[in-house]
This record gives sequence, C-alpha cells and structure tokens, in this order.
Amino acid sequence: MIHPDTELRFISPEIGFGVVATKLIPKGTITWVFDSLDQIISPRALQQMDPLQQVFLEKYCYRDHHGDYVLCGDHARFVNHSFRSSCISTAYDCELAVRDIQPGEELTDDYGYLNPSEPFDCLPEPGSPRTQVLPDDLLNFHAEWDAQLVEAFRWFNQVPQPLLRLLAPVHQEQVLAVAAGQRAMESILRCYYAPESEPLKIRSA
Repeated sequence: MIHPDTELRFISPEIGFGVVATKLIPKGTITWVFDSLDQIISPRALQQMDPLQQVFLEKYCYRDHHGDYVLCGDHARFVNHSFRSSCISTAYDCELAVRDIQPGEELTDDYGYLNPSEPFDCLPEPGSPRTQVLPDDLLNFHAEWDAQLVEAFRWFNQVPQPLLRLLAPVHQEQVLAVAAGQRAMESILRCYYAPESEPLKIRSA
C-alpha cells in the first residue's frame, strides 16, 4: 500500500501518470509497504497467462528476491523511475522517503533495485551519469542506496508513520529496532533476485 497522502496524477505526455504527494512526506517516512492488497505471480504462472495479461504484468510489476512478480494493489504500481529517487526499497518489505517529499512532488523509485529482467533506456537526468536501468544495478549501487537508507532511518521515530501498522509483525520489530539503534540495518542487497544458476550469499550489515 502506498502512503495515504498521495494521489495519481497525469505528469506529462512523455512520462504519463505518476504518484504525487498531496502533503509533505518527511524524510524517514515509510512510503510503501507490501501488504495483503498486493498480488504475487510466479514466473511459471506468468508464462501460462494470455499475452495481453503478460504485457500488463511485465509493465506494472516488480520482482522480489525470489524472482516472483509483485503487482501492487493500489496506485503504487504507477510510481515512476528516477536515478535520483525520493524513495528507496528496504530489506523489510517497505520503502522509505530518503528526503523530504514536498506537496505536488512525485514519489519515485530507481527501478534498478526492483530487479528488472531486461535493460531499458531512461530519460537523462541532471546530476546522474546513468542512462539505463540494468538487471545488476543492485549489485553495483547497493552501498550508495544503503547509505541513504541509514540516514533516513535516523528520522524514522521523529515523523508520523501511518503505514507502520500494515507491516508484517516481524518487519515491524526489525525496523523499530533499526530506528532505535538496537540493530544494524540489513542491506538493500537482500532484495536482489539471484537466479539459481548464480547464487548470491549475503551477509547482514
């Protein structure tokens, strides 16, 4: 579920629709959580679907660390890509705002941490040398994203958290412990989908 202080808006003919903040969403706020509204589709199930359904799901899903496709049950599926994203995924089935998101500003994700199956070209952005999202971006940029998340967690207990109660209990306990400085944050690298032919061993931060 996406943060309640958001809405779907038309951004531009080039970009299409996007998710925009209707009120200030402070740095450190949970902006999205995986919950019971979201649908999980296995790669095998996807292959058995009608081609029209496959096209839709490949456009609007992200892949989790198991390689399953996740279709968000609300307008979270319309969050657009940015190489300088305002939100970043965590290892706890939620995303955090890594800077203040002003009213009228888009909530964005770097699709590189959403396990894309194929490379794709992106619009150039000031301040970023990247022009493509690649399937191995998590392997290459996790340290940069981790640093932003660690900083965002410093504000976690100082801002409203309307989505916290929707997190699974185990993840609630973990994020609260991280925010209180009682445990190290797990790396975003835990979100990476490693094909069985390329197993990835991840150590806790």
